Amino acid sequence: MNENYNPDIVTVVDEEGVEHTFEELDRIETETGRYVALLPVYDEAEEILDDDGELILLKVQEEADGEIFLEPIEDEAEFNTVGELFEERLSDMFEIEEETDSVVEQ
Repeated sequence: MNENYNPDIVTVVDEEGVEHTFEELDRIETETGRYVALLPVYDEAEEILDDDGELILLKVQEEADGEIFLEPIEDEAEFNTVGELFEERLSDMFEIEEETDSVVEQ
C-alpha cells in the first residue's frame, strides 16, 4: 500500500441532521455543473461487508454566501452522462465491474 496515500474525507449532514462520512474519489466540472464521486466510509466491519460498493454521485451547489451543498442529481440523463465520465476516469485507477442486464429470450 502506498504510504503517501491520504484520502480526502468528506462529512455530509443529511436533511435529518445525520452525519455521513465519505471518501472523495474524484471530482469533475462539466458544462452543466460540478460533481463529486464519493465512496462511503464505515466504522463497523459489518457495515463494510453489507456495502454494495456503488459510488455516490452528487452535484456541487454553491450558494451566494459561498456555502457549498452536495445534492442528488435528479435528471436521469445528466446522472447517466456524469456517471459515464466518472467511470472512464476512475477505471484507470480502480478495477470497476460493469453491471450488465442479462436478457433471456423465450
